[in-house]
Amino acid sequence: MKKINKKGIIIFIIIICIFAIYKFFTHDEYIEFNSKEETISINKNISRESNSNTEEIKTEEELKDNDNKIIVYVTGAIKNIGVYELEENSRIADLIEKAGGLTEDANITNINLAYILQDGMKVHIPTNSEDINEIKDNTEIFITNENESKENSKMSNSSSKININTATQTELETLPGIGVATALKIIDYRKENGKFNNIEDIKKVNGIGESKYSKIKDKIKV
Repeated sequence: MKKINKKGIIIFIIIICIFAIYKFFTHDEYIEFNSKEETISINKNISRESNSNTEEIKTEEELKDNDNKIIVYVTGAIKNIGVYELEENSRIADLIEKAGGLTEDANITNINLAYILQDGMKVHIPTNSEDINEIKDNTEIFITNENESKENSKMSNSSSKININTATQTELETLPGIGVATALKIIDYRKENGKFNNIEDIKKVNGIGESKYSKIKDKIKV
C-alpha cells in the first residue's frame, strides 16, 4: 500500500512539473504574441498619423501653390484661344507658349512680350490684317510695346485722350502723376467695380485725390 502511494505521489509530481513547464513556455509565447500585436498596432497608429500629417502638409502646399497662380484670358492670333492658369509674375511670352504659340498671321510688332501679367487680364494678339487702334477701342485689355512705332508715338503725344475703362497699365502710366502702383490700382478698381461711368469716378481709386485728378482730367475719357 505504501509502495502504491509513493509511486502515485511521484507520478503526480511529474504531471505537475510537466504542466508547470507547459504553462511557462505557453505563457512566454502568449506574451511574445501580445507584444507583437502591440508593436503592429503602434506601427499602424504611427503610419496613420504620418499619413495624416503628410496629407495636411500636402493640402497646405496645394493652397500655397494656388495663391501663387493667376488666371489670364488670351484671344486673337494664338493657336489655342482660352483661359490659362500661370505662375505669378508670368509674362506675355509665357502665356503665348502656354497657349501653343502664335499663328502664322500673328502681328506682335507692338506687343511687349516681357510684360508682367496680372490676374484677370485679357490679352489679344492681333493679326496682320487687324487695325490695332480698333482693337484698343473694343478690347478690355490690350498690351502694347512701350517702344511703339513713331506713328503710334505721335498719336499718344497728340490731344487724343486715354480711355480709363480700356487703358492698359502702360497707357495709364503716361498720365501725369500716375505711376506703376496707381495704374495697377485703377485696373484693380475696374475688375472689382466695373467700368467708370464718368471721368470723375477715377477719384474713387485710392491714391487719386483732387490734386492728381486736376492734372489728368483733360487727358482722360470714358
